[in-house]
Amino acid sequence: MRTTAERRNSTTTRPGLVLLVVSAAVFLASLDLFIVNVAFPALSRSLDASTGALSWVLNGYTIGFAALLAPAGRVADRIGRRRVFLTGLATFGAGSLGCALAWGVGSLVAFRGVQSVGAAMVTATSLALLLHTFAPARRAQAIAVWSAVGGVAAALGPPIGGLLVEVSWRWVFLVNLPVVVAALAVGLRVLPESRDAAETRRPDVVGTALLVLAVGALAYALVEAPERGWGDGVVLGLLAAAVVAGVLVVARAAGAPLGLVPVLPLPLFRARAFSLACLAVAAFMAAFAAMLLGNVLWLTGGWGYSAIEAGFALVPGPLVAALTAVPAGRLGARIGCGVVAAAGTALFALGGLWWLTQIGADAHYATQFLPGQLLTGLGVGLALTNLSAAVSSALPPAALATGSATFGAARQLGATLGVALLLAAVAGNGGALPGADRGWLLVTVLAAGASALALAIGRAQHPDLPAR
Repeated sequence: MRTTAERRNSTTTRPGLVLLVVSAAVFLASLDLFIVNVAFPALSRSLDASTGALSWVLNGYTIGFAALLAPAGRVADRIGRRRVFLTGLATFGAGSLGCALAWGVGSLVAFRGVQSVGAAMVTATSLALLLHTFAPARRAQAIAVWSAVGGVAAALGPPIGGLLVEVSWRWVFLVNLPVVVAALAVGLRVLPESRDAAETRRPDVVGTALLVLAVGALAYALVEAPERGWGDGVVLGLLAAAVVAGVLVVARAAGAPLGLVPVLPLPLFRARAFSLACLAVAAFMAAFAAMLLGNVLWLTGGWGYSAIEAGFALVPGPLVAALTAVPAGRLGARIGCGVVAAAGTALFALGGLWWLTQIGADAHYATQFLPGQLLTGLGVGLALTNLSAAVSSALPPAALATGSATFGAARQLGATLGVALLLAAVAGNGGALPGADRGWLLVTVLAAGASALALAIGRAQHPDLPAR
């Protein structure tokens, strides 16, 4: 039940401005998943750091983002979604400023962690704010805009990053600040407050910390193994720590103390379509993250592209994904989410296979690189929309928020492992053709695995929008 103040706030709010603020914040959170890849060569030169060390600039963001999505949503349900959203936006801005002023890899990774906290808070509350603000008849349109933001961010990330890196890699992070300030100024005036009066539980901090430890240790082991060797004591210790922490995460979730929200909603995984969709999106995002970083390393190293040239060379794939996402949703509603998602992930695998078999040492963008971009872009558009819909179709309305947060966490964790696996595959030779070939083979295998998982979902249908 909403309070009288909340009802009054909702009726006086201008929904268009709420949508603008929420979309701007989610755009920034999504943009920072893509924009940093293009800055890798410049970061390596400026900070005198290896690609393995710089991988934590990506992984530090995605691990924190994944682990904190569900806890942030629960905190917002208790103390107010507007409050958590605006606090998250300010935190993201502070982290962005810290990244721009970073004096080394360690400080940059730390401030990326701060960014991830803000990004999780913003993303976890954004949809709830929209549903609270818009009347039922207009919610579908608002959600369509909200959903498209990620695709636009993916399309604009590489070229924006390339342009900014030409000035300085620090502008990759400074560009966030004007948008954060404007969104805060407008958001303080127009965002309505809402909360779930029935939610009295707290997030499980111990379970969240164990999840971060499990994924972080596994990613670190994968990054270090090529240099140290798989039999090295440090690598084996990290792998053992990842396994133990993973087991403890599941055990903690199964026996979470009363009053705490477990970090993994284990009962939801009894729904076959939900489990398969989470596994499929994790494998697919691993392929996507490996593809994006691997292609940046190849274009700048193998073909000698500048940052701005590489950024614009990567635009067609995300652009195709953004343009096909809505039609892909309609197709999934007609013939089944799992079937269309399987086709999309298979097309993505074909894109990786194209690069593996067609790209040579001499640069021929239009005939060698662009076809793979178009295949992978179409694959993303078909896959992500329908995997998200499969999650919605598998869960009752009361579990939709928790299930969506878990699905979002699976996406980020998959991206984390994709970066780590890519660096293990190329082993420092991403700019040489043999290393790039190993990366594209990895992309193909991961996407093919995601396709098999998506096909097993079957003909799950898009649900009607649940009432909130």
